[in-house]
Amino acid sequence: MEKINNMKFLITGGCGFIGRNLIKFLLEETSNSQIRIVDNFSVGKLQDLSYASNNFTQVSSLDAKWEKNKIEVIEGDILDADLAFRLSSGADVIIHLAANTGVGPSVENPRMDCVTNVTGTFNYLEACRINKIPKFVFASSGAPIGNCTPPIHEEMPCHPVSPYGASKLAGEAYCSAYFNSFGVDTVALRFGNAYGPGSTHKGSVVAKFIRKAMNGENLEIYGNGAQTRDFIFTADIVRAINQAAITNSIGGEVFQIATNRETNVSELTETLVSILKNKGVSGFNVIHGEKRVGDVLRNFSDTTKAQNLLKWASEYDISSGLSTTVDWFISRLKIMQNEE
Repeated sequence: MEKINNMKFLITGGCGFIGRNLIKFLLEETSNSQIRIVDNFSVGKLQDLSYASNNFTQVSSLDAKWEKNKIEVIEGDILDADLAFRLSSGADVIIHLAANTGVGPSVENPRMDCVTNVTGTFNYLEACRINKIPKFVFASSGAPIGNCTPPIHEEMPCHPVSPYGASKLAGEAYCSAYFNSFGVDTVALRFGNAYGPGSTHKGSVVAKFIRKAMNGENLEIYGNGAQTRDFIFTADIVRAINQAAITNSIGGEVFQIATNRETNVSELTETLVSILKNKGVSGFNVIHGEKRVGDVLRNFSDTTKAQNLLKWASEYDISSGLSTTVDWFISRLKIMQNEE
C-alpha cells in the first residue's frame, strides 16, 4: 500500500457502485491519497458517497485543487473534453469507470451507448496524452468477447453480440492505440459480473434480486436460468484496480478480472434465496420470463494472466460474497427506517 500513498487519483463515475467501493478502499489503505471525482450523477448521487466517507466536498471545475485527505467531487459529463483536460491536470492516474452499463440499455439506445462509452473514453485518454499522465485504468467487461466457449482469456478473438460489448471493445482498442502510439500506460480490466455492498442503484441480477426480495416482489429469471456468469465480489475488483494502478510494465495489456468459476443464474438465485430466508427476508417468489436479446449464454474467465502479471486473484466465493451483500442491504434498510 505504500506505493499509492501520496498518489493523485482522478476517478470518473466515482459516485457509482465500483467507484464508491474503490474510494472506501483507498481511504482505508492509504493515509495521503488525493481523490478527485467527476460524475454527472445520472446513476450514483452525491449522497451515495457517504458509503465510503463523509469527508467529501462538491466544488466547481474552476475551484478544483489537489489536497491531501480530501475528496473533491465535480459534477460533469465525460463527453466534455475541456473538462477532462482541466480536471486531469496533475493526476498520477485516471481510473475510468464512468460508462453506460449493461446489455439492455445498449440494445434500447445503441447510439447513446456508443457516444457515452467510446467518446467518453477517448476524451480521458486524450487528457492523459496532453497532460502526460502516466497511467490510465479502463473498466471494461467480458462483453467484447461475445458468444464463445469459456473460459474466456485475453487472446480470444472478440465478436460482441450487443452494442455494449462493441463500445467496450472500442474502448479497449483506443487504450491499445494510445499505449502504442503515445506511450500512455493504459490497462484494461474486464470485470466479471460485479456485486457487493453499496450497489444501491445497480441493475444487475444480485442487487436487483435483493431489492425485490426485500420489497416482497417476484425475482424474474430471464429464460430458463441456465445462462452462466462469473460473479465477482466488489472487494476483489477494487484490489485489482489498485494493482493495475501501481504495477509497472503492463501498458497496453488487457486482464480478465473474475473468479475463474462458472455459476448459472438458477444456482445463484437458489443460493441467494437461501441466504435471504436465513436472514429473515421472505414473501417473494422466483419466476421465469422471456430470454433477453443479446444475452450471452455462457461466460466465465481464465484469470491466469492477472495472477501472473498483476499478482492478483479473487478471494471471495459466491456464498460469502452474497451473505456480506445481503447484510449490507439489511443494515441499510434499518438505517432508513430509523431515520423515518
